[in-house]
Amino acid sequence: MEKNKLKKLYIETFGCQMNVKDSEHLIAELADEYEITNSVKEADLLILNTCSVREKPVAKMFSEIGVLKKHKKEGAKIGVCGCTASHMGKEIIQKAPIVDFVLGARNVSRIKEALNKQKAVITDIDYDDTTYIFKEHRQSPYKDYVNIMIGCDKKCSFCIVPKTRGKEISIPMDIILKQVQDLVDDGVKEITLLGQNVNNYGKRFSVNHQKVNFTKLLQEVSKIDGLQRIRFTSPHPLHADDEFIEEFANNEKICKYIHFPLQSGSTKLLKEMKRGYTKEWFLDRIEKLRAIPNVTISTDIIVGFPGESEEDFEDTIDVVKKAEFEQMFSFVYSPRPHTEAATYDNQIDKEIAKARLHKLQTLQKEILEKKAKNQIGKTYKMLVERYENGKIFGKSDNFYSIEANGDESLLGEIVEVKIIESHHSKLVGSR
Repeated sequence: MEKNKLKKLYIETFGCQMNVKDSEHLIAELADEYEITNSVKEADLLILNTCSVREKPVAKMFSEIGVLKKHKKEGAKIGVCGCTASHMGKEIIQKAPIVDFVLGARNVSRIKEALNKQKAVITDIDYDDTTYIFKEHRQSPYKDYVNIMIGCDKKCSFCIVPKTRGKEISIPMDIILKQVQDLVDDGVKEITLLGQNVNNYGKRFSVNHQKVNFTKLLQEVSKIDGLQRIRFTSPHPLHADDEFIEEFANNEKICKYIHFPLQSGSTKLLKEMKRGYTKEWFLDRIEKLRAIPNVTISTDIIVGFPGESEEDFEDTIDVVKKAEFEQMFSFVYSPRPHTEAATYDNQIDKEIAKARLHKLQTLQKEILEKKAKNQIGKTYKMLVERYENGKIFGKSDNFYSIEANGDESLLGEIVEVKIIESHHSKLVGSR
């Protein structure tokens, strides 16, 4: 289809980085027929790529469907994709008949099939597209995300993801390396390897494949000339063995930032959550990670999980005090359909959970205030991603957002800056 005859696509993405990458795949797969628009009113196709990890995004999805219905032009189609599509399926169309199709998180490569079938509901969580070569679309010319696996084999009692993304299958290493090489050839300096449990890579392939693990994949990716930075998300603490941590520490291309989901500091609750590790194991891994110069660590924490006692909560507080995370994503437990924990009969009163969350977040704020003061005078290397009004913007190796003086010629370059101001959300540097 000629460029000037392309129809318009509006897409809204909720949730994790996996969903962001899925949206890019949707855009790329439709690029021969549609071009992106930020206007709901001019779009011919409107897609909501949804999240179902907590209850709030699901409610927001139905609210957004109502907004799209009100403002869309006549004849425009509405599609719901992602994790909520996977677990609700045809119920979405039953509750919101304006929706034209539903496409599950495991079925992104089938977008055209969904689009061309009236009231299509495609939510096969056993569908395997690990050898499917997606067309390319990315938001930044300097960095991109590369899927290394699909699905999740974990049985975390609070988590709906295995029911929306299916069993874990690793993408063949040659496909990953070819994708990274192509991105580097196109000017990309930084890639992020994506998966629900990246450091469990290599456990299962759907094709014959050499024995390989995540550490080996990191080593092979880092051999690609021209690639300057490697990130990954998210690793599972259970699989953070010494070999993995040593590679993370010593491979110069790997950025020294790691998302390390705690969920709870209580060994008792970790067992109830079926996380597979203890408080002591987590703190031992944190100690090894903290030995790495300038490393930063973020985490996820659930407060008010069923049966959480005051002692359990204080265990979480203890871990946070010892770990001193640079970033924390914390939430009150949200019962999800198709999960074991939602059936537990010892649910925690919401007001108690909210009070605990407030205490936890107050502690984290104090930790960040102390850390902010220590940033003044430090020197970081940042990848320049944006230029505006005499300022350059980007991320340091260890994932701090930095603003500094500079010009447009620095876009895509890695430059050294000295920190002169420190705020919660960003650092200000001088070159």
